[in-house]
Amino acid sequence: MKNRIARILVATASLAAAFLCARVVSAATSCEGLINLSLPHGQVTAAQTITGGTFNTPPGCTTGSTGCTTNTGLPQFCRVAGTATPTSDSLINFEVWIPTDSSFNGKYEQLGCGGFCGSIGYSAIANAIKRGYAAAATDDGSQAGGLATFALGHPEKITDFGYRALKETTDKSKAIITALTSQGPQRSYFNGCSDGGREALMEAQRYPDDFDGIIVGSPANFWTHLLVGADWAEQAILDDPASYIPQSLLPVLSKAALAQCVGQDGGVKTDIFLNDPQDCHFDPATIQCVPGQDPATCLSAAQVRAARKIYGGPHNPVTGELIFPGYEPGSESNPANWPAWIIGSSRAADLSNSLTQGESLAAFFANGFFADFVFQNPNFDLRTLNFTTDVTLTDEDLAAILNSTNPDLRPLRAHGGKIIHYVGWADAAIPPANSVNYYNSVRAELAGAGSQGRASDRWEEIQKFYRLFMVPGMAHCGGGDGPNAFGNGVNGPVIDADHDLLKALEHWVEDAVAPEKIIATHYVNNNPASGVQFQRPLCPFPQVARYTVGDPTNAGNFRCVQDERDQDPRDQPN
Repeated sequence: MKNRIARILVATASLAAAFLCARVVSAATSCEGLINLSLPHGQVTAAQTITGGTFNTPPGCTTGSTGCTTNTGLPQFCRVAGTATPTSDSLINFEVWIPTDSSFNGKYEQLGCGGFCGSIGYSAIANAIKRGYAAAATDDGSQAGGLATFALGHPEKITDFGYRALKETTDKSKAIITALTSQGPQRSYFNGCSDGGREALMEAQRYPDDFDGIIVGSPANFWTHLLVGADWAEQAILDDPASYIPQSLLPVLSKAALAQCVGQDGGVKTDIFLNDPQDCHFDPATIQCVPGQDPATCLSAAQVRAARKIYGGPHNPVTGELIFPGYEPGSESNPANWPAWIIGSSRAADLSNSLTQGESLAAFFANGFFADFVFQNPNFDLRTLNFTTDVTLTDEDLAAILNSTNPDLRPLRAHGGKIIHYVGWADAAIPPANSVNYYNSVRAELAGAGSQGRASDRWEEIQKFYRLFMVPGMAHCGGGDGPNAFGNGVNGPVIDADHDLLKALEHWVEDAVAPEKIIATHYVNNNPASGVQFQRPLCPFPQVARYTVGDPTNAGNFRCVQDERDQDPRDQPN
């Protein structure tokens, strides 16, 4: 009798699930009919059924033309484009794509933007709907094609970029999904890296009820001080021609840091990246040139001073206070790191204020931010930034709009929300210590100032809903020499909760199984088509992956352990 009842219950549940799925994919309003949907201070500008297979983006572009991407393997979907105009000076573009066949999982994923945004991330939307999600993205209220010029004379557009475009996109996309399917998303997720990571934390802090799970990648959440740090690094190498460190000398820095530290931080002695660079206290003075030495094998005294500034981060010249962390040693020469982000192709190129002439990305973002956001002066010279008065001015004007540094995530926790946060230890765009600092600030907020509870309690509380994964050798959001493919824009060889960020987050949100580790992959030449070169486990901070014995390319030969060198002083016994 019990077995018969069990079979009836299973059958009933299956029928209910099938009915629910049928409701999801059967339209309450036709896709094309959404063009008439009324949205508060907004408008649907396009609504069309796409039969699936391939679709070119931006929509309407010609295959093979510059900037045109052909997305393949798509399900049938309803493409909806819209605008939001919360102020008279706003123009926020967004798109939401909703699978209309049986592949739709009933869930919503919103994708973050990057840099100064200025365009819709179509490839990210396409990847999301291929995984069954309804997905949306926005240009953050900028149509400047990635430049900061949209901010000149437009304070409302700065607010749109800071947080308002996110909320407008969320609310309008969910309304569109509801109009099409008769019900809202069963689950909602946000996924972003870099500025998208800043946006992810903005969602967690400002709108804690909007998403059930949030993926935070290398966040630019301390935006105002991050750009101060970028300017500091550029001043270090540009103020004096003798201070500039050409790309040809970067291998000298990397090799010296690796020679001092590789294999002593839980990694493998044959690695070409550091497992935990905060355990490496590298001083570039150890490679300062001595009389008669080949200058191609060492740094001059001026170059050593510049490198120390880059590693040390910006300090207030009056008080000595650290304004923002510096960059970590060990991966300076990787093309995705210092060459792209800090050094540029030459000193003249780095002073050109032109990416097309080889300017570094740090110079590009520092120039754009301070010229167009802060000083409203297109002729701003980054070498003139004052690290006392100008930092104060920047924070007073823009911190409340752009920064997502609030450590109080208790409303998100009360909502039942979960966060997976990742960052590469070799990131030369946003110093990885920024993520560690923010995570520890949330932990301290949860614990309460002066908490006398057990040290383990202070980790357990935050890890119930928020886990940070530090990625050895990974550059900004991906790439680099370390394990760097785990669903962060590049899939691992297996897409499951052990190898994929979104699957791990779903498993946590929907099945209450927290990720104890995530297996990351490094492909040969960073090309999935070339096969797997090695794999490593990513461990929830403050744990690190420590090599045991056996084949170092096998993730099973590493274990997650507490790194005693990363202990918070409050966790030490009295």
